[in-house]
Amino acid sequence: MTPDTETASTDKRSDRTRAAILRAARERFAAQGYERTTIRAVAADADIDPSMVMRYFGNKAQLFDTALAIDLRLPDLTTVPPDELAQTLVRHFLDRWEGDPADDALLVLLRSAVTNEHAAARMHEIFAAQIAPALAALGPELAAHRAGLVSSQLLGLGLTRYLLRLPAVTALTRDEIENGLAPAIKATLESSQVLFGQVGDAAG
Repeated sequence: MTPDTETASTDKRSDRTRAAILRAARERFAAQGYERTTIRAVAADADIDPSMVMRYFGNKAQLFDTALAIDLRLPDLTTVPPDELAQTLVRHFLDRWEGDPADDALLVLLRSAVTNEHAAARMHEIFAAQIAPALAALGPELAAHRAGLVSSQLLGLGLTRYLLRLPAVTALTRDEIENGLAPAIKATLESSQVLFGQVGDAAG
């Protein structure tokens, strides 16, 4: 075996080990949440020594962040008419929540965020980093303000329908959710616009 071949073989083993750790971590976090998941349990599931998990990811918090690297897959909202923006967001998140398996990383993160500060901070970072830029065409300051309020509404849907599974919410059809939630988000967006308009007028 040449040095180059040996290096390539080592890299492949390293990639397989890393993938096995991440797969085991996602399954553990999905089943037990952040608090109850341990490095030892993840290592046992991946059939490796716990020191290897530490070698690749440092600690549980870093493993959690890497295993649950999430792309919200937001559509391009710059071409969406203002009157359709709220409905587009609701429809997208219904597709996002319901189009993935039960151990979807976004739901795993939301489940952990309910009881763990690190997970909650991670959820905040993801939504702040992805929703605000998606609304940036509407103005950076206004988009940042809107993003927080809209995120709370969308996360509320995820929490009550898919985690807490409140009967009154799970009984609703997709159309009923769109028709009920979209006007609330639309009102949030419009009230934010009015608020910033008033502030701008006052400053002028």
